[in-house]
Amino acid sequence: MSQMNDMEIDVKIRHRNDSGPTLAYASVELGGCFVIRDVRVVEGKNGLFAAMPSRKIGDKFEDICFPCTKELHRRINDAVLEAYREDEA
Repeated sequence: MSQMNDMEIDVKIRHRNDSGPTLAYASVELGGCFVIRDVRVVEGKNGLFAAMPSRKIGDKFEDICFPCTKELHRRINDAVLEAYREDEA
């Protein structure tokens, strides 16, 4: 668990949208050794959140990759939203 807390998370906002619930797309690099592309910044009914890339299976969408712990999920979400807000300025 301590290695996860020390892991660097680098986010690059790659594309911004002017309309719709998806406001931007980002790339997330974890610890300099794993990249997740097409993480979306979404405006939901409870505010902004980071959505992992997904694919449609039948009539549902399933995440292609996702954090296995609540802590890593929170850290990725916070890093993506921080990068999005910095990119706005």
